[in-house]
Amino acid sequence: MENLKNILWLCLAGLLLAALPVAAGQIVVSTPSFALVLDAPVGGELRYLYYGTGLSEDDLRQMNVAGTCHHVAYPSYGIGWPGESALRVRHADGVIATRLYVQDVEVRQEPDAMLTLVKLKDCVYPFYVNLCYKAYRDVDVIETWAEFSHSEKTPVTLLQFASSYLPLRRGDVWLSSLYGGWGNEARLLQEPLKPGIRLIKNIDGVRNSHTAHAEVMFSLDGKPQENTGRTIGAALCYTGDYRLKINTDDGDYHHFFAGMDEEGASFRLKKGKVFRTPPLALTYSEEGLGGASRNFHKWGRKHKLANGDKPRKILLNSWEGVYFDINQKDMEQMMADIALMGGELFVMDDGWFGNKHPRDIDSAGLGDWVVNPKKLPDGIAGLLRDAAKHNIGFGIWIEPEMINTRSELYEKHPDWVMKVPGQDFITARGGTQAVLDLTNPQVRDFIFYTVDTLLARYPEIEYIKWDANMPVLNHGSVHLDKDEQSHLSILYHQGFEDVCRRIRRKYPDVTIQACASGGGRVNYGYLPYFDEFWTSDNTDALQRVYIQWGTSYFFPAIAMGSHISAAPNHQTHRSLPLKYRIDVAMSGRLGMEIQPRNMTDEEKNLCREAIAAYKEIRPVVQFGELYRLVSPYDGQGVASLLYASEDKSKAVFYWWKLEQFVNRQLPRVRMAGLDAGKQYRIRELNRIDNIPLAFEGKVLSGSFLMSHGLEIPGEHRMDADKMSDYASRILYLEEVNH
Repeated sequence: MENLKNILWLCLAGLLLAALPVAAGQIVVSTPSFALVLDAPVGGELRYLYYGTGLSEDDLRQMNVAGTCHHVAYPSYGIGWPGESALRVRHADGVIATRLYVQDVEVRQEPDAMLTLVKLKDCVYPFYVNLCYKAYRDVDVIETWAEFSHSEKTPVTLLQFASSYLPLRRGDVWLSSLYGGWGNEARLLQEPLKPGIRLIKNIDGVRNSHTAHAEVMFSLDGKPQENTGRTIGAALCYTGDYRLKINTDDGDYHHFFAGMDEEGASFRLKKGKVFRTPPLALTYSEEGLGGASRNFHKWGRKHKLANGDKPRKILLNSWEGVYFDINQKDMEQMMADIALMGGELFVMDDGWFGNKHPRDIDSAGLGDWVVNPKKLPDGIAGLLRDAAKHNIGFGIWIEPEMINTRSELYEKHPDWVMKVPGQDFITARGGTQAVLDLTNPQVRDFIFYTVDTLLARYPEIEYIKWDANMPVLNHGSVHLDKDEQSHLSILYHQGFEDVCRRIRRKYPDVTIQACASGGGRVNYGYLPYFDEFWTSDNTDALQRVYIQWGTSYFFPAIAMGSHISAAPNHQTHRSLPLKYRIDVAMSGRLGMEIQPRNMTDEEKNLCREAIAAYKEIRPVVQFGELYRLVSPYDGQGVASLLYASEDKSKAVFYWWKLEQFVNRQLPRVRMAGLDAGKQYRIRELNRIDNIPLAFEGKVLSGSFLMSHGLEIPGEHRMDADKMSDYASRILYLEEVNH
């Protein structure tokens, strides 16, 4: 059936193409609901005309009379453009000026998208730029990137090479972006764009989403709103260092550039070779931030995320339960406990490996991916036997891009680490950790061998937690020659992606989590190779409300690892009720980060009930449409969101109290994303109250729930000795057919 759909779509696309361009030189790159229009006269400059909601053919014909943008689509340095440039190159003769003209336009039909290539050439040099626009047929996202090549006799040096440039008409334009640090990732920042330069970048080298994110949204109609207002979303899909730059000069436009960070990364491009920038994913919505988010989520699940169509399992990770104290007995005990609570997967974290240099602390063993026989006398085979006995899946932690100087691998291959030639190198975590040099094909083969050996020898392993716990501190490679040292960052990530592609080709169905000191690898550049990411090492439920809220602007719940942890929390030392911790974790991919042996029977029963409830709502949470209702950043004392199934027959409503004040008036929460004409029965999940809510089991219309909403009590009705300052609710809404 899917093949038939693709064939029919390609036929329709052919008919549409036959009608384009509407005007001479006009190119329309369109998705179901929005369009990007370019003017591409052969022999002339490529210019933007329009970016926004979809247009009719009549609108396209009259575009020039409406006062369109008409900005150069990819400004180059040196001739005719006085502002910020997307492209700057140095030719062999020293000239750094480039002027590009349209040579040709090519349109390719792909199974899931239409690819438009605008072919540009320098007016003097045999230097070529392809600007590529991939418009998806089933979701409102366009990916755009640049490809560079030349036939000059000697290499051309790329100095600036943005993936894309987008001019934004000045007005009351606001920027929404994410910032933070370890344990405090994805904090939301919203600010109006003002004259000057706004720069967002990352130069960590390995992890690119702790301090900042390569994703932004532009609200074109003033202060950002969730469900109203014209909104442009942009996400750079790259695993390495990046730079997003917004230059507001004295003209009528904000100039937005996105791409790799070129600082310290100029690239010598040889004759006949092609250099491709990472894609910038663009979306447009007139339903505010929420509409742009839903576009990204749908695109992510369907086209970017590994196995985005498969439900994620409920797991227990061993880290906060035992840390490095791995042993056979405790691993089986944790498997048995999570299995009895209804969990589906157990993941053994750091501490299981190293023979000569046992992994008892974080300063030894990385690179020696062999079981420590003192900790696990029966090895991985014994763990898999125990997992089978308890009817639960098994997963394992690795950090394959890293090495400790206290390891057998380093003793054999000290030249495999990143280091500046002729100089000592700097270590980090534990005083011994370094980054392996993935520009070296031997290193890449070793990393592949590490993963391949585990999965080939033990095919029952169904989950890998892939970690990366330090930045690049030594910007050099003994493997690269002197003319390639500035290529290090780019070649590292090309090597990383090469390894990931090899692993995915051989093991497409293994679930792999991107962990990097928590949320250091939350980027769509990673997600074709990973099924999910670890959102943050901070498992405190209250702070997770803020972290997961920010993450949700661009990434779907199915990819967001969210775990129930112990109280007091290991990072913040805050004690939150188990119910609250559960309700927050259930808004993402549910898991546990705890030693069940330390839980009471009552707590285990509550978790058992919650896991059963999550299995019921999992299709809605992991594949539904997200509607953020009340933001924790708005200072109203609560946060609330809702997931709705695509057909609007089911919805899951979340509510968390954030502040504890006497006589605080909390807002009534109006829902969104429901069908106004449908009737919904309401059922509370994970109920701990002695008395059910007034609307428990009642049937209310979607219209009423969206226009009026529900009064959510600010505390739980419990015995006095069980009362708490914190309150949370999960409501499950199911359509009732009369």
